[in-house]
This record gives sequence, structure tokens and C-alpha cells, in this order.
Amino acid sequence: MIFEKIVKKFSTILYVQIWENRIKVTDIVSGNIYDEKPLIATQKNNKGEVIVIAVGNSAELIECDLQTVITNPFSHPRTLLSNFMAAEKVLQHIIHTLLKNKFFSPSPLTVIHPMEKIDGGITQIEFQALRELAFGAGSREVVVYYGSELNVNNFNYEEIKKNERQPSMHT
Repeated sequence: MIFEKIVKKFSTILYVQIWENRIKVTDIVSGNIYDEKPLIATQKNNKGEVIVIAVGNSAELIECDLQTVITNPFSHPRTLLSNFMAAEKVLQHIIHTLLKNKFFSPSPLTVIHPMEKIDGGITQIEFQALRELAFGAGSREVVVYYGSELNVNNFNYEEIKKNERQPSMHT
């Protein structure tokens, strides 16, 4: 009980907004914002392992060659999420960037909000992929929200969580 109160007191709440060519993550508690292109630059090391060399706007500045691949994991003609592993790495980087200067920060509570390519709502597959994306990036709890943009000045995580809409099952 005491530990839960301490964790709650120091919890970070992140509002993740995703567009095809932009990702904006707002730390609701501190007000810090990460707002860049959702790019990731990778290379294979001499063991054949893929390593991340840049994320966000700095990835765009990397010179592309045979060893370097620059990916936008949120760019696909039909859906917002095209490369799950790369998207997870982008979100991990953003979370680490926003939380790196905090003395104590438990895994964040996250509201993940696809901002486009959601005409008619989202599918169960998209819903689950977005949840898993945020969990894989280090979130403790995840709410998938779709609808109009949330106001960060009167952001109420518990209310958003309570009103989370699950995609309906169509047969």
C-alpha cells in the first residue's frame, strides 16, 4: 500500500500522439514535450546485429548508404503502424529521452492516440498493436484513445482510462 502510493506520487503520465510523419509525446506531469519525425536510422554491426544510430529528426540527417537504413515505422498506405519493431524502438527512445533526468521514475502510464488513418474507428488488431507497442516501449499501463485531441492542461488519466473504447467485434 505504501509502495503503491510512492509509485503513484512519482508516476509519469505520457500522452503519445502519432501521425504518419510526426510523433508528439507530452509528459503531462512535467510538461516536457518530444515532437519530431518518427524516423529511425539503423545499421548492422560486424556481428550482423541491427543497432540504432539515430532516432527522430537526427535520423533524417544521417547519410543513407548500403549499411544504413532509415525507416518511418508509421508510414503505410492503409494503416498507421507499418513496422512494429522499429516503432517500438522509436517509442523506447522517446520515453528514455523524456524520463532521463528524473531521479526516480517508475514506468509511465501511457495514453496512445493515433491521430490519422482511423476512419471508421480502429480494428482490434490496430488496438492490440498500439497497446503492445506502448508496453514494449516500457509503459506500465496503457490506454488506447481515438477521437478528438485531448487537452493536456486538464488531462485526467483515470477518466480517459474509464472511458476507453474497445473496438467492436464484427462478424
